[in-house]
Amino acid sequence: MAEDPGNPDGRINTETKGRLLLIGIDRPHKLNAFTPKMYRELGDAYTRLEEDDELWCGVVHPVGANTTAGLDLPKMQPLLDSGADWFGEGNIDALGLQGPFRSKPVVMAVRGISYTLAVELMLACDIVVAGDDCRFTQFEVKRNLMATGGATLRMVIRAGWGNAMRYLLTDDEFDAATALRLNYVQEVVPADQVLDRAVEIALNICAQSPLAVRATIANARKYLQEGYGPAVAEFDHVNVNLRRSKDAEEALAAFIEKRPPRFTGQ
Repeated sequence: MAEDPGNPDGRINTETKGRLLLIGIDRPHKLNAFTPKMYRELGDAYTRLEEDDELWCGVVHPVGANTTAGLDLPKMQPLLDSGADWFGEGNIDALGLQGPFRSKPVVMAVRGISYTLAVELMLACDIVVAGDDCRFTQFEVKRNLMATGGATLRMVIRAGWGNAMRYLLTDDEFDAATALRLNYVQEVVPADQVLDRAVEIALNICAQSPLAVRATIANARKYLQEGYGPAVAEFDHVNVNLRRSKDAEEALAAFIEKRPPRFTGQ
């Protein structure tokens, strides 16, 4: 595909929509293949979401008809060789493999070609809406590589050993219906509706108490990282703290007054 002189290395666009941060993967002339610049800017976007108290949820989406073809290997090679932090020093790791970890929810919309990094990014998100035209694959083994963005862990957790190895050990593609069956995505919609549906879900999340949303994510992450006992052990402590918040007072008032709550995150 022809180079875009104004956007040769791609970019990550950000746009606010109320409490939402829309995060756009923007290099459509190269099937949104990632460059070092895009990795760093994605880390910047996730960190902005984390640090801005006015933002409660992120929505990651592609610009154009494809999520990403993966890495632009010629452009990525210096970064691959350097061992540097791909997402930028001190930034949130969008793949959620090492700290600092995000505490706020992220919904992802995927469509069209959604190879390697696309799969790993979506598995690191909380909720994924897939277009019915999606083509997924993890073909690292074909390149004498191992997937290192979390797929070897999360595909097994979501789908079980055999279902994960079915695609991790081959370069076979799978479609949106298969991704839904294997719990890699949560909804499948017509391709031209993926962003609208992802935004709709994110807005619904933003209507809930952000304190409770973040506590829920943190507890689920604790279970995955530390196991059943540590996660259960913090139940009472977390809920005591939540009940002491202004959002708890608002939740009770809204219940009594039979109206939607108006949370502030305090």
